[in-house]
Amino acid sequence: MDRRLIGALAIVVVVLLAGCAGIVGSADAPDEAEPERTVEVTASGEATAEPDRATITVAVEARGDSPQAVREEIANDDEALRAALAEWGLEDDQIRTTRYDVRQERPRPEDDSDGSTQYVGIHQYELEIHDVDAVGEVIDVSIDAGADRVQRIQFGLSDERESELRTTAFENAVENADANARTLANSTGLEIVDVYTISTTDHRVSPYTARADAAVAEEPGDGGAPTRIESGEVTVNVDVHIVFEAESGA
Repeated sequence: MDRRLIGALAIVVVVLLAGCAGIVGSADAPDEAEPERTVEVTASGEATAEPDRATITVAVEARGDSPQAVREEIANDDEALRAALAEWGLEDDQIRTTRYDVRQERPRPEDDSDGSTQYVGIHQYELEIHDVDAVGEVIDVSIDAGADRVQRIQFGLSDERESELRTTAFENAVENADANARTLANSTGLEIVDVYTISTTDHRVSPYTARADAAVAEEPGDGGAPTRIESGEVTVNVDVHIVFEAESGA
């Protein structure tokens, strides 16, 4: 890639990144006549990194003969869970309610029960962890404090780290687009001379998700082996669409 084109591509990448927060960005050549010959390509770019943030979805559940009994049990479990997580080191804004439900559960005819109406309830939380190595420890604290379920563990990126990867992914996409355009130009007797327009759609982040189906401690504080959760890389993908100005080859 020649120095002239490197400079032009660097400028348009900066323009794209300056406005890419879930919108379509573009950089056009103002007040210039449309080139006679162009090469138009779409290319992808990717960047990966180890996660530096994790979210854990946990829940407490209750069952009883009345909605009041269920709500009271859930409230007690909530108090115990929040106290344990706060003692471990989580702040209030790192513990978010994502679901709260108390409902009537009527017995099915095939169930072996006395036919009385039961009520069930669930309080589900999302825990945000800034130390991904501590995920297993937080799971153990949650279960020991009374959590009945660990439903999902997702590893992702902080805003700062995601922005860094997005920049790298854009740079990779532009390089791929340039290489593709030059291949097309060379095969048709043309030569790439400049960037005419460039645009991008919103970037995509693919977090690493680990499933933890109904992970329940038999007894709170049973002293079992500590939980270990392995994480994987997080990927950021972007697409760019570039129209290159071309001229006939020598």
